[in-house]
Amino acid sequence: MRLESIELPAERERYEPGSEADFERLYRNTYRRILGTLITLVRDRATAEDCTQETYERAYRNWRGWRPDAPVEAWLHRIAINVAISDRRHQQLRSAGEMIRRLGRPAAGPDPSLIAENSDLVQALKKLPTKQAAALVLRHYHGYTNREIAAALGVPEQTVASRLGAARKQLQVVLGR
Repeated sequence: MRLESIELPAERERYEPGSEADFERLYRNTYRRILGTLITLVRDRATAEDCTQETYERAYRNWRGWRPDAPVEAWLHRIAINVAISDRRHQQLRSAGEMIRRLGRPAAGPDPSLIAENSDLVQALKKLPTKQAAALVLRHYHGYTNREIAAALGVPEQTVASRLGAARKQLQVVLGR
């Protein structure tokens, strides 16, 4: 191995906050390590490249505020990790949105204002455990199937069936029927 091929960590170099030339040098010196970190975190090269670009965009916007007493590469890695976390959140939100679109509009249920008017039922629903009440409302007031309720609540269909059964029994007791 030739000495010229060894890549020195960015901390051994001096950088001036706000200097465009120094930022370009920082980018050249750290790009591969930041990309490697992001590939490990997001497990997809294309996404990691997008996150790397976002990392350097955020770093550039805040370059004047970087304090030389803090290691520059640690600062970049903190930005990269935050970008990866944000990307994961956005992916989860997109997945949830896609699931809701796949479920489509449920069958028309009763008018929600009518539900609020039936105070005995509303009071009885308030006495149910939240998970049971949620399953019951999705089923009977929004027309969801057990499969759709399971997808919405993130539980197995059998759990939905159990919650619905328990909720119905408890409602019968509370309503005296």
